[in-house]
Amino acid sequence: MLVEKMEKRRVHNAGSSDSKAFKEECEREFLSQSGVRIMLREALMKLLETRPEEPITFLANHFHSLVLNSEGGGGDQGQMQQSVVNRAMWHLRVAHPSQRAAFNNSVGIAYDILLTNGRKKKPGLNGRMYSDLLKRICNEGRIPENISGSLLKKIQCREHEAVPFEIFRYSMLTCFIFLEYLSKSSSLFETLSDSKKADKRLCEIVLETLEDALQASNLSIPASYLEAGSKLGPDRLALEMNKLLINHKPASFMQKGEFLQKAAALFIEKVKSIS
Repeated sequence: MLVEKMEKRRVHNAGSSDSKAFKEECEREFLSQSGVRIMLREALMKLLETRPEEPITFLANHFHSLVLNSEGGGGDQGQMQQSVVNRAMWHLRVAHPSQRAAFNNSVGIAYDILLTNGRKKKPGLNGRMYSDLLKRICNEGRIPENISGSLLKKIQCREHEAVPFEIFRYSMLTCFIFLEYLSKSSSLFETLSDSKKADKRLCEIVLETLEDALQASNLSIPASYLEAGSKLGPDRLALEMNKLLINHKPASFMQKGEFLQKAAALFIEKVKSIS
């Protein structure tokens, strides 16, 4: 009798456990398909970024704005997609690439937003949307087309291709590090001259030193570019410049645009092509 009761209790507990697991799975599936989990993560990220005095009011206004955008953009697919891209771009700008965990989290949120295309239940991140996002990042970073085009050739996908997260993360990291790299290169050029041109030989020495710094990094990982600057130390530059001054001769000049194009080529050459 006791054995029968214990067996019935075991079967009952097993059934309850299976029922609970099934319920939890259904709940997770609902949150994933409805896009609620993405919206909540996005709202919390904005809350932490803004840190308003009235958090509840901020969240209420945020969700109210989402409802208005959804209702207003229902008849305009292009406007709706633009709103989705704007949300993704906001998250991509939240964290600096050097903050590895925070940046990866922001990229994950942006990918989820684009993957569901705002409200779709089925994955929808294709090569066209992905490539358009890359172009927008370069355009907002004011990268000349003759420079950005070379980079995009290496990390773009075909329009019909589905873009996996690892490719998306790699390309986002590469783009944002490239923006910073060009900014640093621009500042470096400005230290060489007060005008839009500088001594050509001096520029060549700086570019050679920069190339050595990039060569010494593990360039299969985009974040390694952030470490290259530490190898471009003032002591080494000072040594090379001193050699130039000792045997200095009247030299030709290099324009800033040419310097940046050469510096960009050093970076792009080391970027791994995803095709």
